[in-house]
Amino acid sequence: MTPVDVVLIGRNEGQRLIDALASVDGQARQLVYVDSGSTDNSVAEAQKTGATVVSLDMSVPFTAARARNAGFAALHAHDYVLFIDGDCSLVPGFVDAARDHLDGHDEVGLVTGWRSEMRRDESLYNQLCDWEWHRPAGEIATCGGDMMVRARIWAELGGMNPQVIAAEDDEFCQRLRKAGWQLHRIPVGMTRHDAAMSRFSQWWKRAVRTGHGFAQVSHLHPDFFVTERRRVLVYGLALPLAILLSLFLSPWLTVALLGLYPLNYIRTAQSLIREGLPGREAFGHALLLTLSKFPNLIGMAKYLWRYLSGSDMHIIEYK
Repeated sequence: MTPVDVVLIGRNEGQRLIDALASVDGQARQLVYVDSGSTDNSVAEAQKTGATVVSLDMSVPFTAARARNAGFAALHAHDYVLFIDGDCSLVPGFVDAARDHLDGHDEVGLVTGWRSEMRRDESLYNQLCDWEWHRPAGEIATCGGDMMVRARIWAELGGMNPQVIAAEDDEFCQRLRKAGWQLHRIPVGMTRHDAAMSRFSQWWKRAVRTGHGFAQVSHLHPDFFVTERRRVLVYGLALPLAILLSLFLSPWLTVALLGLYPLNYIRTAQSLIREGLPGREAFGHALLLTLSKFPNLIGMAKYLWRYLSGSDMHIIEYK
């Protein structure tokens, strides 16, 4: 049976980290916890479990990619490595299922499963996260940061790009696929996540971060996030500019252009209903998805400004 090691990353996760550490107990040959400047008792809690603790030098801009790379470097042996975040708890049975899948499929370099929200119905924002996580099983193009990877592939690819502050997992997945490996999602619960989003401002910051990820990753992989970037540019930039211009041309043209937003909203809600969301949730999610083009655009512009000015790529935190 191929050994599995776990790299857990965190920053001021509190009880979430304690739960995450407990969920890994007995399921890994090695457990490495990477702390990114926590001011709570995260380091002490990790030490209690016997985990190897790595504390990042915070004089260098922090990214989740950098933390995962540091965790991998601290491992003493390398076979299969499971990466999970400190706000997630591992679901029993996933380690064995993912290991068996890698053992039985030599063409697969990465396995992921289903992430779900611990407190899904406490807010519309948590519900939206839960919907985002639950994608179909099978061969996939990308996944989130919870993943089991063949260690030799991680090493060959140089791990994650530490300069990418958001969607760093998407960027790694693109390099893995271009190297000829398959990525699979198995129909098994993997982690329980705590988004802890209860305010509109948190959702907005998260959407800004998403836009930054669209721009930065597509700069490295122009064939990726094509549809997402096009939607942001159309609904977040081109359409508002057209509406402003129409004010000087025709009030009817202004009304027609403004009507494209509710039309997009209704079409989005209908699509979500077809995917199985209850009507009330679908219309709530559709509202956020329609509005998201504006913070996404801010995030894309933020990346462009940082890139052109040579500024550091600092993370965008929403909690």
